[in-house]
Amino acid sequence: MPSAEALAPWLKRIDQSRWYSNFGPLCRELEGKLGTMFEQQNPPQVHLTTVSNATLGLELALMALDLEPGARVLIPALTFVATATAVVRAGLVPVLTDIDPDSWLLTPAIARAACASMNISAVMPVATFGCPHDTDEWDAFSAETGLPVIIDAAGAFGNQWKTGSATLVFSLHATKSFAAGEGGLVVSKDASLVARVRQLSNFGINLDPVATTPVGQVDLPGTNAKMSEYHAAIGLANLERWEALARWRVELFMRYRAMLDRIPGLMPVWQQAPDNITRTLLCFRACETGLREAIEVACAAAAIDTRRWYLPLIHQHDGFTELPMAGDLPVAHALAGDLTGLPFHSHLADTDLTAIADAVERAAGPRK
Repeated sequence: MPSAEALAPWLKRIDQSRWYSNFGPLCRELEGKLGTMFEQQNPPQVHLTTVSNATLGLELALMALDLEPGARVLIPALTFVATATAVVRAGLVPVLTDIDPDSWLLTPAIARAACASMNISAVMPVATFGCPHDTDEWDAFSAETGLPVIIDAAGAFGNQWKTGSATLVFSLHATKSFAAGEGGLVVSKDASLVARVRQLSNFGINLDPVATTPVGQVDLPGTNAKMSEYHAAIGLANLERWEALARWRVELFMRYRAMLDRIPGLMPVWQQAPDNITRTLLCFRACETGLREAIEVACAAAAIDTRRWYLPLIHQHDGFTELPMAGDLPVAHALAGDLTGLPFHSHLADTDLTAIADAVERAAGPRK
């Protein structure tokens, strides 16, 4: 996150304009700069809108599709709970499916198989741990099936540039590589969908003078999901140093991974993903029986936090136990048994990496 000193010029602009929310000048400036970045990767044009967070961005993007109430949306079983929550809150039903054993993604091939076995109205793949999707493949899937695709790209800013026919939803949470403290971004080549999301984020109030609904009235009730000027200020301050921050994260991950790969007995299994993507966390599979637990114990003894990211699987949460599934989930269950997360953030020093490596090496040594 930017320092108070870096943020001060943007906060002064808020004081001068006295515009604090409701699509203010800083929010529109942030959208313009981000739009330019995406248009460079998606000629000739792309459309986007900010939202208060990515979960609401997913929910509103689903609402903008105007699906029948209770329609089924295919999602991976390995994902953060917000993916499923957004589907439910949009009045739809999440259907869980398995993931690819190498990329850990819900792929078009998996989606095709699911659609052949049951009625599906939309697909929401996840850019798992920031790994980007091949949107050309999803374009072919949509052309073949007629189904819309919304990619939950929460942690994939800087990696998932291409949209194709899909809609992308990013998180700008404080934990992400490009952060506004709290916020989200909905990106699509479909101008009408983005306009609909923007309207829904403002309670559903129509502000378009040429629309059928009079200005100031609501045709489809929305919610309050607008980004404030204060969060836009953080985003603009961070955007000035985005390239340096992204480069640092790439370099840190590569050094970190090389360090872990050298530990005798660890043999981490990594997600198949491009080498140069900007990471927000570090996860690997510790496949030997009991190794993940040993790593967690050794790290805890050294006051090092660990995480089982995206776990438990969606259907293992009490609130989602009754969700339908498109087949068995062998890959997701296998990952759930050994997925291991270590600290990964912009404050890590070389001494921290050494301490982490030492703890993991103790865990990977001979065990009873």
